[in-house]
Amino acid sequence: MASIKEFQVTFDCAEPIRLAAFWCEVLGYVLPPAPEGFATWEEYRLATPIEEQDVYFGCTDPTGKGPRVLFQRVPEGKAVKNRVHLDVRAGKGLVGDERLATLEAECERLVKLGAVHLKTLYADGENESCINMQDIEGNEFCLD
Repeated sequence: MASIKEFQVTFDCAEPIRLAAFWCEVLGYVLPPAPEGFATWEEYRLATPIEEQDVYFGCTDPTGKGPRVLFQRVPEGKAVKNRVHLDVRAGKGLVGDERLATLEAECERLVKLGAVHLKTLYADGENESCINMQDIEGNEFCLD
């Protein structure tokens, strides 16, 4: 039997702090406090050698239930569709028109944050509709 109980989701990206801030808004996650001796992350960043700035940045679920999400800077841009994506469970427990209205409202909120609405997939089952989106760096995710 597997003994691993926790995991972290890691995104390759161009701007770790910016992408972490976006996903904090999406998921209700929080950024860690700035390192000791620094009032803000910006103050810390400016005190760090340029080659070490913004290499990694993580955020966590304040309830401790969800996985930590880490963003790591890489030199190459995103070139193809993700092999793995997040399903953001905005409509969990809802059915029919209420579910779809909730997904559409959440989509609208995320578009205002910089996400891109790709398409809405309508399914025959009451709990199967979802909205395909991209985050601010083009990573695909679903609202379902």
